[in-house]
Amino acid sequence: MVERGERAHIPGDADVAETTARPTARESDAPASGRGDPPAVTVFICTTCRSPGEGESPVDGAVLADAAAAALLPDGVAVKGVRCLANCKRSLSAAMVRRDGWTYVFGDLAADAAPDLIAGAALLASSSDGLMPWRGRPESLKRGMVARIPPLSFPEEP
Repeated sequence: MVERGERAHIPGDADVAETTARPTARESDAPASGRGDPPAVTVFICTTCRSPGEGESPVDGAVLADAAAAALLPDGVAVKGVRCLANCKRSLSAAMVRRDGWTYVFGDLAADAAPDLIAGAALLASSSDGLMPWRGRPESLKRGMVARIPPLSFPEEP
């Protein structure tokens, strides 16, 4: 899992963060619950993404992943860095996977978008239907959405 630090500032979504976020003990690759269940939502952030015109170092994707990992995470949310999400034309990129729910892919994120990703993950984790609600979603996650992917258990549509 990831290290957790101070609470992330989430502009405009203080109510969501204050009601869902709580400090947790530092864990190293331990599951989100004591029963061995995976977290409700895992945020994957591309650590190799570079912002347009970015120099060699530090890589903005890694900066974003580190900031999200250092944030106080809501219960049931995990953050993991991955080497490539293959969304290079819309970097910086992240994906949110909800257990038994929808997966979201985002692009065109800023290096300081960690609070938006955490707020979106909290919304997705607490939704009753497995979808991230549009209302309350940070603006960067509205305009940066690349794809919404149904769960494997998605019922066949008529």
